[in-house]
Amino acid sequence: MYQDGKIIVGMSGDEKVCIYPKMANRHGMIAGATGSGKTVTLKVLTESFSDLGVPVFLADVKGDLAGMCRQGVSSDSVQKRIDGMGLAQEGFQFRNYPVTYWDVYGEKGLPLRTTISEMGPLLLGRIMDLNETQSDILTIIFKIADDEGLLLLDTKDLRAMIQYVTENAKEYGVQYGNLSKQSLGAIMRAVVALEAEGGELFFGEPALEIGDWMRTDENGRGVIQILDCQKLMGSPTMYSTFMLWMMSELFETLPEAGDGEKPKMVFFFDEAHLLFDSASKALLVKIEQVVKLIRSKGVGIYFVTQNPKDIPDGVLGQLGNKVQHALHAYTPAEQKGCKAAAQSFRENPEFDTYDVLTQLGIGEALISVLDEGGVPTIVKRCQILPPQSQMGALEEAVRKEQVQGNLLYSKYAQMMDRESAYEVLEKKVLEQQENNRKQAEAAAAEKQKLKEAEAAKKAEEKKAAAKDKQVKKTVKQVGNSAAGTIGREFGNSIGKTLGGSFGKKVGGNVGASLGRGLFSTLFKL
Repeated sequence: MYQDGKIIVGMSGDEKVCIYPKMANRHGMIAGATGSGKTVTLKVLTESFSDLGVPVFLADVKGDLAGMCRQGVSSDSVQKRIDGMGLAQEGFQFRNYPVTYWDVYGEKGLPLRTTISEMGPLLLGRIMDLNETQSDILTIIFKIADDEGLLLLDTKDLRAMIQYVTENAKEYGVQYGNLSKQSLGAIMRAVVALEAEGGELFFGEPALEIGDWMRTDENGRGVIQILDCQKLMGSPTMYSTFMLWMMSELFETLPEAGDGEKPKMVFFFDEAHLLFDSASKALLVKIEQVVKLIRSKGVGIYFVTQNPKDIPDGVLGQLGNKVQHALHAYTPAEQKGCKAAAQSFRENPEFDTYDVLTQLGIGEALISVLDEGGVPTIVKRCQILPPQSQMGALEEAVRKEQVQGNLLYSKYAQMMDRESAYEVLEKKVLEQQENNRKQAEAAAAEKQKLKEAEAAKKAEEKKAAAKDKQVKKTVKQVGNSAAGTIGREFGNSIGKTLGGSFGKKVGGNVGASLGRGLFSTLFKL
């Protein structure tokens, strides 16, 4: 509950335990075993930040935060808590809150999308569970796309890019290093698996513009962005990576703000342990960097988890406002975790922190916050305030009405597909195919032309040879006839000399033969 410029989280006896708005961007933690009351604390803080005029982001992993758009309803247990804390006199009242619902699958809220390029190779490699070598090659693929001005917006763009690089691996290998086709094939299979998990839905445009989250309603209350994660939690790696991307996007988009009077935005990360499970060293470095530096952008990050040990020390040390609900201490490992959690608080001389931690009831918590000077207060045992909005899920009809009636519905409801790597590379392939077709047709035409020229040449040569043969035949016939005539005349002359008809006949025949033989010999010469 927001009152007198402070966020009241709980009551320690008659004392209000509050978070100072100017210290709220120093991050925080809500921890505790299942059923200990973490969700109530989360709602109380969210409502208070909204009343302060600070936009809030929530991950709704169980569907029990959606009812915040409705006014809360009193019950015997809630009324008892209100009376016991004297909240009625403090101005406590049930109310609804401005909410925008989101869903990466577009089923229970506005579609929450990002592009492949905005996600980047490091986070995308984690989603696809790539090994180090495959992640390096994925980075090279992004570099090639960037160098060649190819936009990677959705999964089909990434598939087209992988295929393109695979086909030209030898050429690109000279400039960018060895690109194993086995690794490229493994990346392609991972993309196909990602699409099967819904990747074709949440990678695309219009991508989220963080500025749309930095809004207040007509009463100056910060709008609460609720991401439905019930289905997304079926892929824990996808969930945690998507959440990390959103934190990174806030960090990279928002300008430097320094320490203001209140945060620009507060980001609650439920099931926070999933962010760190199986995270690579490079990814842990990135997470720590974001958590450390995003404070200067005016953003407070609050991790919600079962045990503080789920959070690495480098991140845990950045969390100034802590709400610790009950922890179990049945096994040696659990006892060790409880001791570590107790030791993380500034000791209160009035009680043993470890003992109280294991004895807390539902709705109770140990709280330590930063005072106005930024110093952690001593830990106090507190009763958490009840929320002012409705607890539990929201009817689907009401949710649908809220989603379709939102001002951002027209902007994000329909996916768009502008020209990007897929279209450019497809056009390049079609152009290459057309060029190949034209070259093939030109080559075939040239071949046909040469074939026809060769055939014409052969026909001409054949015609010439036939003509020559005919000429020779005609000449021979004429020659034979002339030679025969000349020979006969010569023979007749000889016959006359020999005398008698016999001499004429013999002389004529002999003369004709001699004439033809002589002409034939002369013709050959």
